[in-house]
Amino acid sequence: MSTPTIDLNADLGEGFGRWHLTDDDALLSVVTSANVACGFHAGDPATMRRVCERAAERGVRIGAQVSYRDLAGFGRRAMDVPAAELAAEVAYQIGALEVFARAAGTRVAYVKPHGALYNRVVHDEVQAGAVVEGVLLAHDAMPVLGLPGSRLLEAAAGAGLPVVTEAFADRAYTDEGTLVPRGAEGAVITDGDAVVERSLGMARAGTVTSLSGRGIAVRARSLCLHGDTPGAVDLARRVRSCLESAGVRVAAFA
Repeated sequence: MSTPTIDLNADLGEGFGRWHLTDDDALLSVVTSANVACGFHAGDPATMRRVCERAAERGVRIGAQVSYRDLAGFGRRAMDVPAAELAAEVAYQIGALEVFARAAGTRVAYVKPHGALYNRVVHDEVQAGAVVEGVLLAHDAMPVLGLPGSRLLEAAAGAGLPVVTEAFADRAYTDEGTLVPRGAEGAVITDGDAVVERSLGMARAGTVTSLSGRGIAVRARSLCLHGDTPGAVDLARRVRSCLESAGVRVAAFA
C-alpha cells in the first residue's frame, strides 16, 4: 500500500500597511504551500515581498491567492465582475506576485481563488472561465488549486492546466461536498481536536463528516489550514504532527 501524501497550504500575507492578520513566519515553518494575498483582498507590495522571501528561504511553494477587488470586505463579499475584467484582474494579481517571487529566487507555482471568488467559481461557469483565462494570460501551464468537482477545476482541466484538489480542515461541508457558507451556524470548525481528527480522516481515508452528520468523500491532494483563525499556528503544528505520526507524508504537490 502506498504512503498517503498531503500538501498543507495556508493563506498568508493577509495584512495591509501596519495591520497584520496572519503570523506568516510561524506558519511558514509548518506549511508546504503558501497562498499569498496579492493586494485585492489583503496584502501590499512590502508584505508580498517579505512573504515571498521567507517562503523561498524555507522551501515553501508560493501560490497566488487571487480575489475580487474588495479590500474593505476582505474579499468575502459577493460581487458581479464582467468576465473580461475579472480575467485581467486575475492576471494582474499573478503578475504582481511573480515579480517578488522571482526576486526571491523562486516563482509563483500555482493559483488559488480567495473567499467569495472561490465559492462563486464552484458553480459559476462564466466566472470560472474568466479565472482560467486570467491564469492563462499570466502563465500557460500554472496549476490551479480548488474544490473537487468545481466548475473552476473543470475549466482549468479543459484548458490544459494542471489541477490540484483541495480540502478544508476547519470548514464544515454540505452533503454535496461543498463548503457551508460562512454566515451559517457551524460553518467554521473551532474545536482543535475536531480539526485534527478531520484532517487525519481526509488525508488517510479521503472522507469527512458533513454538517448534517453524513460521511462524504473528499479526495484532495492539498489541505487548507486557515491562518486567520485564533490559535492558527498551534493548530497547524498539531495537524502536521498528527499526520506525520500517523504515517502521512507531508509534501508540496508536484
